[in-house]
Amino acid sequence: MASCSIEDVLAKAERDEAEKLKSITVNKELDLEFDPGSLLAFDKNRIDTREFKGNNREEFLRSLARDNTQLLINEIWKLPTERVEEVIVAKLPDPTTALPRQKPAPKPKPPTKWEQFAKLKGIQKKKKTNLVWDEVHKEWKRRWGYKRAKDDTKEWLIEVPEKADPNEDQFAKKNKAKKERVARNEYNRLKNIARAQKIKVPGMGLAPTPHQSKAELSQAVSIAKVSTASVGKFQENLPKEKTPKNTGKKRKFQPLIGDFGSEKQKQLDLLKLMDSKNPRLNITKAVNKQMREEDMEAARDRRKAFGKKGHRGNMAGKGKGKAGGKGKGPKGKGPKGKGRKPPMKQGKR
Repeated sequence: MASCSIEDVLAKAERDEAEKLKSITVNKELDLEFDPGSLLAFDKNRIDTREFKGNNREEFLRSLARDNTQLLINEIWKLPTERVEEVIVAKLPDPTTALPRQKPAPKPKPPTKWEQFAKLKGIQKKKKTNLVWDEVHKEWKRRWGYKRAKDDTKEWLIEVPEKADPNEDQFAKKNKAKKERVARNEYNRLKNIARAQKIKVPGMGLAPTPHQSKAELSQAVSIAKVSTASVGKFQENLPKEKTPKNTGKKRKFQPLIGDFGSEKQKQLDLLKLMDSKNPRLNITKAVNKQMREEDMEAARDRRKAFGKKGHRGNMAGKGKGKAGGKGKGPKGKGPKGKGRKPPMKQGKR
């Protein structure tokens, strides 16, 4: 038993060593089609179904993948090469296979207000170098960003202007000015996005006007509510406050790649519904809708009839007194206003 186990171990070690030292030459009945630009190889050879369905399926697939990969690498090394930093690299050609995208291609970025103005005036942007010479440190540094040249934020001494307050902290003033510039740039960026999408600029609360309208006040209240850590989840409504518009839940779409079982069931349910001759109908919902429409129509007819009667009654009192004594004279029992006291004459008391 011990000798058999040792022989098996040695045979396995030999097989592993032979697997590592396989030849780079691979024989195929049909040559593969290559696209080195996309690192693709198309194998049109017939697959042995017995080995694919047998017990050594994983080993068969691993061997097939190894051979095709070896052929692709051989094709890559036929391309022109060069040495870059002690490493030999191959120059890949342009890809010839059109690969599908999972999502649509991004749209071109809309121009900003300055870009539109520059295009109108013919102003061309001059490209600047990223590195500039720093006279203080005597070396080349970046023009912008971290460790840039002439970085005024690293100065330990600042000259106080002549008209400035000598007790004012110039360092704090400079930091505040920088924060304002950053906020202004961010606000301009948001305005460019809103202008490109043809929507109103997002407000930051109340507008700087002497009198705010009702819509502006409601917008300020809604913005203040959602400015909490819970995004307004635990904020109570004010008395007689209406629910703001466009605050519903966002639509949720199913992922493009997910559970194929649920997708199959949905498609089967849809086909079953299309094949059935009796369409689905919610009787209760349909009856309620019909009753609601009838009530609205009846209420509309009553309003029209009431308006016509009121119009006739108002017109009847504006005659010239030819119909039954109804006119502008004193109203009474008869045409001359009998039974009514005559108006008192004005005189001295």
